[in-house]
Amino acid sequence: MQGVNDLDISGGSVPSELLLHGPLTFPIGLSNNNQCFFGAAYYGRGRVVVGTHEGYLSKPELKTFILNAISWLDMCRNGKIGVKKLGNLLQVLQNEGLSCVASDLIPGLSVYCCTSYSDAEAEKIHRFVAEGGGLLIAGHAWHWSYSNPNVLSQYPGNKILNKFGISILAQTVGQGVYKALDPKAVDGTYHFPRAACEMLRDLNSGVELKPPLSSWLNKLRQDVSSYMKLPASPLTSSLQHELAHLVQGCPLPTVSKQCPVKNSSKEAFIMCLAQEVSCLKCLNDHEEGDTDLLDQDPVTVQIDATNPGAVAWRSTGLFLPPGKTAILMFPASAAGQGLQVQVGCHSDNLSGAKEFCRAPVVIHQKDVSGEKVKMSCIWGGLLYIIVKAKSQLGVIPVTVYGAEQAPTFIKGQTSLSSWQQTIRNYPAPWAELITESIVLTVPSDAIRSLEDPETLMSLWDEIMAAIADLAAIPKKFPRPERIVTDVQISAGWMHAGYPIMCHLQSATEITNVEHIKKKGFWGPIHELGHNEQRGNWEFPPHTTEATCNLWSVYVHETVLHIPRNQAHPALKPKDRENRIQQYLKDGAKLAHWNVWTALETYLQV
Repeated sequence: MQGVNDLDISGGSVPSELLLHGPLTFPIGLSNNNQCFFGAAYYGRGRVVVGTHEGYLSKPELKTFILNAISWLDMCRNGKIGVKKLGNLLQVLQNEGLSCVASDLIPGLSVYCCTSYSDAEAEKIHRFVAEGGGLLIAGHAWHWSYSNPNVLSQYPGNKILNKFGISILAQTVGQGVYKALDPKAVDGTYHFPRAACEMLRDLNSGVELKPPLSSWLNKLRQDVSSYMKLPASPLTSSLQHELAHLVQGCPLPTVSKQCPVKNSSKEAFIMCLAQEVSCLKCLNDHEEGDTDLLDQDPVTVQIDATNPGAVAWRSTGLFLPPGKTAILMFPASAAGQGLQVQVGCHSDNLSGAKEFCRAPVVIHQKDVSGEKVKMSCIWGGLLYIIVKAKSQLGVIPVTVYGAEQAPTFIKGQTSLSSWQQTIRNYPAPWAELITESIVLTVPSDAIRSLEDPETLMSLWDEIMAAIADLAAIPKKFPRPERIVTDVQISAGWMHAGYPIMCHLQSATEITNVEHIKKKGFWGPIHELGHNEQRGNWEFPPHTTEATCNLWSVYVHETVLHIPRNQAHPALKPKDRENRIQQYLKDGAKLAHWNVWTALETYLQV
């Protein structure tokens, strides 16, 4: 790092984060949150330097650092440098008098510079570095992750880098100017392999965690989650096995609203690790030892695997108990067609919360790559089949072993007598109420006394038809909307999305017909309105929290027959008048045109 005081990654380029997991790796650039954006490794007789955006290799503010990196990779050979598709880097190096050529990986190179966007030369690069060559490689994975799963194993750059003990993640690092690392302060610098080993040592011995390890717990928890998803290899299997062994010997921490767990705590670390270990248990769908499970009476469900809309969850009506394993059998025609199995409906990732009322990640997804899929999740959960957008597989039978029936009402299919006498009393903790346009997921305790779900879901059909009318879309949604209640969510009291997430207290609000008709329920319709907003007619940020309320007003007035001035306190006539007068008095500035003031414009159109 001679002559380098800081690393400037400010500007428009957005870098990915690196996971350094090999013992011969070390960080070069770390953010204030210990996210690595430049890293290096020794491998065989060679060396590797990785950056997480190719633009940094020719960024003027990083020129000294890049020249230092190439010098280190060259190992005083003064050899030829090959540069492949890296913008101005070739010109920068030539201007410094270095011997370089625009080329693929060809014989005679001392250092090879390339992006991480292709794995066409992966095997050649592995041999090149092992035999003493230097590799400078850069690129991000966040954009690739938007349309591809399994960044750690399938991203082209990781097919090159995993063998070196470095992986590029989908997560991004905040742009900025960060202080260069002090080589003399390596013991106080975050490095995942060393931190993980220290954590194992301290947890196994039962000693209290001390700085700096105790200050790294949040970061360590995130990195362990990524590390446990790495493809099994001689480089990773030993530590993965040790971490799994640790969890098996530790009781799961108690976590609830009454007993929250702090983010940066060893309890949070163990919860996260337990989830990953539970998922690892079912990596091999074809291992022996499934006889007992397959001897159980199965349940066969019919899944609509045709999906004209965006990615959709299909409910199975089944629940997988915590820590148990299920086997799902698919028809051969469904294997490798983009279907997934999911355990759990609480899809909010709470990793950024200061404390947890549940584990931060409680769902597990797995591709249907063959006819047999094994699933497990330490937390258990409802079972779903995820159908990708534009799938045309038709209705397929899925046979499930090891799961139990959950309270499920499907309008038009489930009889009231079956619901009242049997279904609502199934012991699974989560229930679903399903109609063509929406699915409500609530605690089973919230529906044990529900006598007439038919009337409830008929009302929801009217509500969803009104939402479609105002959105000028067909009444049959491409995929049913979903509302899921949870003990903790990632943002606010409710938030839009698929699914819409809300707190447990809202379960009564969305399942009680009398309450809905008498008092209305602004919040759920507000979130459904968010899902119908379209960028072409929005004026962000001014209308983001305004136009969604048009659906709340419309549904309350046309379906629930509750006038707008009673549907929400902010729409009382006097409040509306005062708000308009204040807006005009303040100069009718665009900056003040938002939420209720902006909604007023639309209400008067």
